[in-house]
Amino acid sequence: MKKLFTIVSVVSVFLLMSNTFAQSRYVAEDSWALGFGFTYPRYISINNAVVESSSFYGGQLSLQRNFSEHVGIRVKAAYNHVEATYNIVPKIGQIVTNDMITGDVDLLYYFVPCEPWSPYLVIGSGINYNKPKNTLTASLDNVSNTVAQFNLGAGMEIRIGEDWRVKFEAGYHSMWNSKIDGNYGPSNGLFGGTANDTWVNGDAGLVYYFGKGEPSKLCELYTGIEAVDYGKIEEIVRRYQTQPTEVDYNRIEDIVKKYSKKATVEDRWSLIGVNFDYNKATLRPESYAILDNAAEILLTHPDIKVDIVGHTDQIGSDKYNDKLSLQRAETVKKYLIAKGVDASRMSTVGKGKRELLFKEKDPVSRFYNRRIEFRVK
Repeated sequence: MKKLFTIVSVVSVFLLMSNTFAQSRYVAEDSWALGFGFTYPRYISINNAVVESSSFYGGQLSLQRNFSEHVGIRVKAAYNHVEATYNIVPKIGQIVTNDMITGDVDLLYYFVPCEPWSPYLVIGSGINYNKPKNTLTASLDNVSNTVAQFNLGAGMEIRIGEDWRVKFEAGYHSMWNSKIDGNYGPSNGLFGGTANDTWVNGDAGLVYYFGKGEPSKLCELYTGIEAVDYGKIEEIVRRYQTQPTEVDYNRIEDIVKKYSKKATVEDRWSLIGVNFDYNKATLRPESYAILDNAAEILLTHPDIKVDIVGHTDQIGSDKYNDKLSLQRAETVKKYLIAKGVDASRMSTVGKGKRELLFKEKDPVSRFYNRRIEFRVK
């Protein structure tokens, strides 16, 4: 029996760690995201009178709403400082400067949202306010210019935590006039024409995800298939197996009853051993004997009324965890009713993740946080 217990324990820990690995790559069905970072702007496809210089810098701030694992809409504000040098007589060596303030609305599409490295595509449009100084065209010098721009880009989000990502993005911007370089003249953008200045920029920054909805079923399936190595499980069982791997649940129940005859009922009664798999409200096999013992105590103390309190680990939103913890409490109540306990003596409460036994996020701590407690009224 000891060897058998070792096999079951090792396999259980392996499966638990696999499941936790999936949790660490948590993606929600919908969410909000706040982004910020630095930008590196440069002119491109402008008229031949301008040669780039070496002074470019800026910053950006964005708010994003993801409606699914794949699709989101982003509102982004940015400041970019660009300098360029003229190479045309009589302005050779003259430096034109421009400070651009942009506001954009973009559509984002994530190709593989469940991966820790998640590439995406950007398409959208916005407004560019700029004011070039020391210009080649005198009528444009120190004159405000507000113009629409079309945006096209691609990026990569790298997951560094449950809520944080590092972001790298490259963007291409086609203007609807030819003024941002301070020289009104022919220039060809991506979409043709003779008066469309364009510029590019690279972004580097962080993205913080919040306001998450329910955990992604798409990613739960995806990571679960990837994480469970059945060959490894078979290898573990072969290594430790010395007798048939049948669990005698009747014997477990007898052992629990044998050592619980003198059980006392406290105000707060933790059912040690009644835990749940991640994102599940179904009972695990080892819970039955413990709940049978709890039913016996309730049946032999008919004056006792209890609150059945369900708990979750710290993964996921408050709203979703409250719902899941209540479902776990309801599962236990239904089982006890089936064992003969009057339903009127039991009420259910979902505490979500507000009363964690362990603050740590390791696999074992999270497993024991997903539990049931009885509270005597």
